[in-house]
Amino acid sequence: MGKFASSVLSLMVIALPMLVSCKAVSSFFDDGKTVAVVGKHRLTVSDIAALVPPGTSSEDSLRIVMQYINAWASDLVFADIAESQLSKQEKDVTKELEEYRKALLKYRYEQRYVNERLDTAVTREELEAYYDSHRQDFIAAVPMLKARFMRISADSPVIGTIKENMASENIDANIYADSLALSSADRYTDYGDKWIPAAELAEDFGKDTESILKEMRHSFIQIRDTDYDKINIAYVSDFVPAGEPLPVEYCSEEIRGILVGIRRHRLVTALERNLLEDARAKGRLIIY
Repeated sequence: MGKFASSVLSLMVIALPMLVSCKAVSSFFDDGKTVAVVGKHRLTVSDIAALVPPGTSSEDSLRIVMQYINAWASDLVFADIAESQLSKQEKDVTKELEEYRKALLKYRYEQRYVNERLDTAVTREELEAYYDSHRQDFIAAVPMLKARFMRISADSPVIGTIKENMASENIDANIYADSLALSSADRYTDYGDKWIPAAELAEDFGKDTESILKEMRHSFIQIRDTDYDKINIAYVSDFVPAGEPLPVEYCSEEIRGILVGIRRHRLVTALERNLLEDARAKGRLIIY
């Protein structure tokens, strides 16, 4: 029997009984017990003890453990067959390991160097300057908006007052509208402090995006609910159509990441340049 077949058979002899019954899971907690074998490799309880969270059912415990065993076995079975079938030259990975080691050391040093020097603070002026120079990189793929939404009885006497204060530019009026809507409406949601896709507001109406936007008049969308005694009302305080640049506040986190990334790239580039210059100056690098 070949080494590959022997490895698989050894695994099956140990692992298959555990598939027969979930009662086998309880046996995993016997110290020192071998739970799977692939050739000369053994997997013991101590190797898998931390895999199963306390309180996990027997069925889930068995599933978790068997997934780990299968992954462990797959790696070793492949390694064993590769060891037996590949030539000495094919198995020589010295060069690849050395290249990986150098790349890993370089990466770790770069990370330490950058982390010690990278300034992650980004000012408002820097955000706006980048945004102004790259507006076309921040185009809305779908309509975006800020809004306040309420579902309220169609005959409520406070609808007009709420709408008037919703649309006010006075913060106290907005707070009054919030208070009145919360106490009078069946549902009230304030999306006024964040940009959302128009489709999210459309869900509140039970409509599609195109339908609600067609109903927008003077920043208000007003549509009867499926319950005809109710009415859905939204005040859209800000709106960006699809295909237009998104506002800088919406893009600020993305821009901050871009600017910090640029700084990181500059640090790494400068590090590489300085190291080469230093090596040349000290005679450690000679190019003929």
